[in-house]
Amino acid sequence: MSAEVLRAPGSAPGQWFARAVLRNGPLGGLVALTVVMAVLSRDFLNGQNLLNVGVQASVTAILAFGVTFVIVSAGIDLSVGSVAALSATVVAWAATSEGLPVWLAVLLGLAVGVAAGLVSGALVAYGRLPAFIATLALLSVARGLALVISGGSPIAFPSSVSRLGDTLGGWLPVPVLVMIATGALAALILARTYTGRAMFAIGGNEEAARLSGIDVRRRKLVIYALSGLFAAVAGIVLASRLTSAQPQAAVGYELDAIAAVVIGGASLTGGAGKASGTLIGALILAVLRNGLNLLSVSAFWQQVATGLVIALAVLLDTLRRRSAR
Repeated sequence: MSAEVLRAPGSAPGQWFARAVLRNGPLGGLVALTVVMAVLSRDFLNGQNLLNVGVQASVTAILAFGVTFVIVSAGIDLSVGSVAALSATVVAWAATSEGLPVWLAVLLGLAVGVAAGLVSGALVAYGRLPAFIATLALLSVARGLALVISGGSPIAFPSSVSRLGDTLGGWLPVPVLVMIATGALAALILARTYTGRAMFAIGGNEEAARLSGIDVRRRKLVIYALSGLFAAVAGIVLASRLTSAQPQAAVGYELDAIAAVVIGGASLTGGAGKASGTLIGALILAVLRNGLNLLSVSAFWQQVATGLVIALAVLLDTLRRRSAR
């Protein structure tokens, strides 16, 4: 009996370990990377440094939560960095230059993010443009509008909103709390709402989703609008940390956000992804960069290391899908 069990398909220890790595790769990668950095640098596990890692991950994670919705539905959103900068610029401009109440300026900034997402969604769903092209175009438009509104110069951020970049009790960073709150919201949307279930259905098989009664075009509008909303929140948090809205802020952040989603286990072909995985992906990037900074590694080599991590994540995704088949 025991010999038959040992010979049973998939029961070999090596195969079990391989499947475990593929299923829990992001978390295992984060733990392994943390251990390595702790061994190489005695300052890494310092409490203040770990909080710094959380702060460094916060903006990327918030952006990535929104991008998760898009990638789960087999799309892509390259505009989130520019939308973040535009939303923050609108908040600062409305509150500082136009004298609007701060709460109204913040609502206006969030509305700008949603509107940008709706434009992308409309181009993809109704204009039938490839998501790559539609969001690439919006990347340029949003960045240009941020430059036009600000005149190319930073605008002081309202002090009451800048508290989002401060700490509670002198030690707990508010950006980390915002990251946790948005992550919980993203997880709730993915797991407990009709829109979340529609994302997985569309990403798995768009035609089957349409035949099952899902209004795919309307769902895509909602998906990209959510991505724009999360981008606006990320932009406001980033501007709060900088105490100013900078039209050139968040350049390249869209690539970090996509990388965090992929490292976290989402499939670029759609139909798979979790908010918790995205958070782990953002933390992996932050731990890697923070550790390399502590080790005084050149920023150029840090780019190389980040690229290798992303390539490894995509390779694991490919192996995971082959294993599933």
